Amino acid sequence: MSGAATKFRLALIQLTVSPLKASNLSKVRTLVKEAVLKGAKVVALPECYNSPYGTNYFPEYAEKIPGESTQMLSEVAKEHGIHLIGGSIPEEDGGKFYNTCTVFAPNGSMLLKYRKIHLFDIDVPGKICFRESKTLSPGNTLCTFDTPYCKVGIGICYDMRFAELAQIYAKRGCQLLVYPGAFNMTTGPAHWELLQRARAVDNQVYVATVSPARNENDSYVAWGHSSVVNPWGEVVTKAGHTETIVYADIDLNYLADIREQIPILKQKRHDLYNVQAMQD
Repeated sequence: MSGAATKFRLALIQLTVSPLKASNLSKVRTLVKEAVLKGAKVVALPECYNSPYGTNYFPEYAEKIPGESTQMLSEVAKEHGIHLIGGSIPEEDGGKFYNTCTVFAPNGSMLLKYRKIHLFDIDVPGKICFRESKTLSPGNTLCTFDTPYCKVGIGICYDMRFAELAQIYAKRGCQLLVYPGAFNMTTGPAHWELLQRARAVDNQVYVATVSPARNENDSYVAWGHSSVVNPWGEVVTKAGHTETIVYADIDLNYLADIREQIPILKQKRHDLYNVQAMQD
């Protein structure tokens, strides 16, 4: 991007989510302000920042978009002049429910609405069985947005397991991928960091993941450990499991250096294989 700044600060807000929506939204306002005071230009919230995570909660907390929660995001983004990645909320539209991320520009306008495309339906015997598809419908659109710094690609939680999505985003010019997500106490310790590092190294991009804070009393216990991984596959910042804000300075010159040193994106054999989206 000609004339673009090559460094910016990213903040990840690992929020403790309560059953009180108003309390969650109020806390978001406070923590975003704190992140901005520490220099953040792009701020990201966790998956289900306005409600507990669970199939029984999605219909109860679901909103239209625009609605109460997204209006708050618009106001906060405009107040602080930042790009705000709104984690996700349960969205209701036409009698269907979606797990939806919205992103807001520094002028308060909504840049995108991304509905989680891969639903979290798993069964690990003796450990966890969860089926988002009991109440949620999948989205059908891939979403990116531009900042003065770089293009950013959005996925939600389980989407991170699908390497093709990250490859398509990288192919479209993304240098940062952000996945609001709530891995659990089975998949979290096993795969949370592994998947972030894999997506970062495979595509030579920065990867950020934003989890809710862990609450042992929740019916679904989140792993936490919101993180940023650089294009070399190194974890440059990582939270514990409690409520906190973590920061990373995204260095696009460093990213360019990695791509120059190991030029895999130029060396792909498109005569032998290709990964492409079925729609724009």
